[in-house]
Amino acid sequence: MQFFDGYHYHGTTFEQSYRCYPASFIDKPQIESGDKIIMPPSALDRLASLHIDYPMLFELRNAGIERVSHCGVLEFIAEEGMIYMPYWMMQNLLLQEGDIVRVRNVTLPKGTYVKLQPHTTDFLDISNPKAILETALRNYSCLTTGDSIMVPYNNKKYFIDIVETKPANGISIIETDCEVDFAPPLDYKEPERPTAPVAAKGLAKGKAEEVVAEPEPKFNPFTGSGRRLDGRPLSYEPPPASFASSSSKDKQPGVANGNGQSSVASSSEKSARQAQGKLVFGANASRAPKEAPKVGAGKEAKQEEQEKKEDPKFQAFTGKKYSLRG
Repeated sequence: MQFFDGYHYHGTTFEQSYRCYPASFIDKPQIESGDKIIMPPSALDRLASLHIDYPMLFELRNAGIERVSHCGVLEFIAEEGMIYMPYWMMQNLLLQEGDIVRVRNVTLPKGTYVKLQPHTTDFLDISNPKAILETALRNYSCLTTGDSIMVPYNNKKYFIDIVETKPANGISIIETDCEVDFAPPLDYKEPERPTAPVAAKGLAKGKAEEVVAEPEPKFNPFTGSGRRLDGRPLSYEPPPASFASSSSKDKQPGVANGNGQSSVASSSEKSARQAQGKLVFGANASRAPKEAPKVGAGKEAKQEEQEKKEDPKFQAFTGKKYSLRG
């Protein structure tokens, strides 16, 4: 074991415990926009004697809860036994002011892939978020899976989670071509599918079924009361007529009385009703029904018809013509 200025080091690896404080404790606000810490001068002397690789990268460990992150170094001007780091880095490690943090130098592989996830959709509303991100990452020397970095822009702080890094959980992004992918923001919500039209359609279908299920009212023609065209009151009130009742009465067979007149009356009523319900076009409409031939005059009628046929002077359809216009 070796001792350097009262600090305890192990072999050829730099490893030391310090009390951490945020950047607000020192006049170095620029470290908040990156991942670099400020260490005491004794750490620089020890690192120079170990001939470690450059750029200097360190592992930060909160031994109490086993939280690990990685960072670079900006200056060696802190008081002995103390380091200053960005406040967002203390939040990642769940450290409070004056808590103990273990610092150890490491060598990280160059990153080839990183997947980022913004906390809010406001970051995607920036006109060119890719350019802003590239500019902000110039202040970073490494990235660690599970960390949340802070990107300042236009007097606003945007926090972005490191979801995945390749080829390791901790990678160096200094002078390397790294593929960057974005995951949906944490507060992103997928648009809801409209369900109102479907419900309305189902409701309309249910109403249609209800309408179909209702019994249809029976049609009763020729119902109501009679009125005169001149508006005068009727001298008598006729009983309401019903086609169904009249038709049912027509279907009932007539019962003959003692004189046998009921059957004759029903047949005459039936013939009269058929004559009223029939439309006749042509000259037959104005003709009067033929009279029954008389019993005594049968021979005289036949003789007159025969004389008309034999008479050469008889001419049908003769006479004067008249105009309907007058």
